[in-house]
Amino acid sequence: MPRPDFFQERCKGCELCTVACPKKLIVMSSSFNGKGYTFATCRDESECVGCALCGKACPDAVIEIYK
Repeated sequence: MPRPDFFQERCKGCELCTVACPKKLIVMSSSFNGKGYTFATCRDESECVGCALCGKACPDAVIEIYK
């Protein structure tokens, strides 16, 4: 099964990945990273289809998809 992996400390909270996900699985955390930004996370990894659109939309290479 595909699984998104997030480098939370790199995330600056731009939310481009949340718009790119066709299944709307990427959401912003209610927690903050070390830089003070809310970071992207997946609300249900089991629903991820591995399209990698979220990773392609991210300008900071925060997301990797493992298949």
